[in-house]
Amino acid sequence: MTDTNSSANRQIARAAGTVMFAIVFGQIASLIRSILVADAFPAGELDAFFSANRVSETLFTLIAAGALGSAFLPTFTGLLVKDERASAWKLASALINLVTLALSIAALLVSIFAPQIVRYLLAPGLSEDPARFALTVDLLRIQSVSAVLFGIGGLVISILNAHQVFFIPQITAAMYHLGQIFGVLVLSRWMGIYGLAWGVVLGSGLFLLIQIPSLLKLKGEFSFSLGWGNQNVVRVFQLMGPRVFGAAIVQLNFWVNNNLGSRMMEGSIQSLSYGFALMVMAQAAIAQSVAIAAMPTFSAQHALGKLDEMRSSLASALRGVLMLALPASLGLILLARPIVSLLYERGEFNATIAEMTAWALVWYAAGLVGHSIMEVLTRAFYAQHDTKTPVIIGVVAMSLNVVFSLLFSRYFETIGWYPLGGLALANSLATALEATALFVMMRKRLNGIEGGHILRGTIHFGVAGILMGLALFGWLTFGKELSVWILVPVGVALGGSIYFGTLVAVRLPEIASIIGMVRRRLGRG
Repeated sequence: MTDTNSSANRQIARAAGTVMFAIVFGQIASLIRSILVADAFPAGELDAFFSANRVSETLFTLIAAGALGSAFLPTFTGLLVKDERASAWKLASALINLVTLALSIAALLVSIFAPQIVRYLLAPGLSEDPARFALTVDLLRIQSVSAVLFGIGGLVISILNAHQVFFIPQITAAMYHLGQIFGVLVLSRWMGIYGLAWGVVLGSGLFLLIQIPSLLKLKGEFSFSLGWGNQNVVRVFQLMGPRVFGAAIVQLNFWVNNNLGSRMMEGSIQSLSYGFALMVMAQAAIAQSVAIAAMPTFSAQHALGKLDEMRSSLASALRGVLMLALPASLGLILLARPIVSLLYERGEFNATIAEMTAWALVWYAAGLVGHSIMEVLTRAFYAQHDTKTPVIIGVVAMSLNVVFSLLFSRYFETIGWYPLGGLALANSLATALEATALFVMMRKRLNGIEGGHILRGTIHFGVAGILMGLALFGWLTFGKELSVWILVPVGVALGGSIYFGTLVAVRLPEIASIIGMVRRRLGRG
């Protein structure tokens, strides 16, 4: 490996560490928020809340988070590395103005047609209860405002990431959760579940505002132009088109799950949301931190034609993600029930809801490795200005997800299992197929991704994972009568020690690099 490759990989590793720290901080805030919400509100109200929240998340994802961000960041970064700063900021200004306009119109339409959206698309099962139906409509109208603030904030995150600013953009999630925490602890005392909805709006405002000081430090030249005739704006929308379609297919699966969940027993939507959120906590800390840190480097390597460096950087990123995702997946599967009990089983969150949530978590966690690999690979495609390939693969995979959801949920119900587990399994299986297809396509494009290097690491990770799984199974059998306050922390410590101890014993390069980085930082301190 050349010195240049090593330098790029170290840059990604340092940035990933910064991003991971910020994401973990955000996930802790998310965990506190979810614990407070689970304790404060009954299952029926939370089914309505999570259903309403799905719409604003969809608008945000379609226009700003995944779609526009994935198309904008490579174009913006390419202009910066070519010293076309003025053009880069004209592009940013135009897109911020366009996103604000488009999301404002969309939020207005959602508010107007909220009853029809809930009754026919989002949660027809909730329509059978007039009170829950009316509550869902009201919450949907309140939370639609957050999509506008999230949209602008999502673009600002891309601008900051392009300038290698990672920490502030990643603590935006914590600000969002803090807004909801305020809604639960303060506003809900007078407003009930409506206080939580206004907490979402407050959190989305904090999501944007905390980034403004860092944005102003860049001293960019903003204008109020919509960018008509700007070829860079046209280019972004050309890249964005396939990604919007792909993101819409992904969101369709969430809507299908919400639709089917609303027809299952009360609490199913809540359980799916909490189970998925626990899996995403691990995925965010592991894969999103690496992917977010790597994308500006991938984009620069592609813009400068350094494909050998990109191949090396991608292989290192994939090995790092696999090393962390595998034990996280095993741990969540084996410790699902005690983890859910430890975190949520109190107040309005009863034993039945805890059982349903743990069941969803088991099947979602089975897909954690696939989700993590896909997160890195899709960023590599976007860095090459290719949004079509991941979208085509994603459309096929998510179409299968819809079919799997219908089949697995029905089968689970037939054999006496909670049918919501079938929805989670469908997501995991479809994601695994998608990640596999993306890897094969990227391997062809780069003439390899150092497959032998990745395979050797995977074998080590697999052996360590087997030892970890056996140890956890033994601990759970031995400690089944113990309090979850002992069972979970000791289980996590035991599993982690055995897994990473095994990797230290085989002298895995990534572990040696982490130890070296820690020693250097301690030495400087």
